[in-house]
Amino acid sequence: MNDTINKKRIDKINYYLNIAEAVSERGTCLRKNFGCIIVKNDEIIATGYTGAPRGRENCIDLGYCTKKEKFPEVRHGGYDACRSVHAEQNAMLSVARRDMIGATMYLVGKRVDTGEYEEGANSCQMCRKMIINAGIKELIVRGKSNKDYIVVNVQEWIKNDDLLKGKDTY
Repeated sequence: MNDTINKKRIDKINYYLNIAEAVSERGTCLRKNFGCIIVKNDEIIATGYTGAPRGRENCIDLGYCTKKEKFPEVRHGGYDACRSVHAEQNAMLSVARRDMIGATMYLVGKRVDTGEYEEGANSCQMCRKMIINAGIKELIVRGKSNKDYIVVNVQEWIKNDDLLKGKDTY
């Protein structure tokens, strides 16, 4: 019997996460790169990756990380010193809000130094605010392996407002 007949197809979530991972390979950050796709009605409507604004030099072109140079001890935060626009932001900039309402966002992050997935990755507070305003209904983030992921209901971000509770979620 032909082995390809019995081969199980990849599930739809990992299919989209794999595409987001391929998008991340265009990233220009020296620390970690993220790739993002927005899907609505089973159709990809936008992609985005981590990189400097159009026309500005990327960290890979400069040969150093501006954030690490200014804030070497800060792991989360210090985003004003970072040259990159986040993958989620770049994807959302490509689509009208009316087209994102009810959509799903897929996000994959990988560390540049090790090539490993960014365990515990999630959107920063600024991206969360933008995702909420865009009307995206859920975020699916790749976990520590290429089959592991978490599903975030964006309504939970609205209901459990971390900024009001004083939680550090960056």
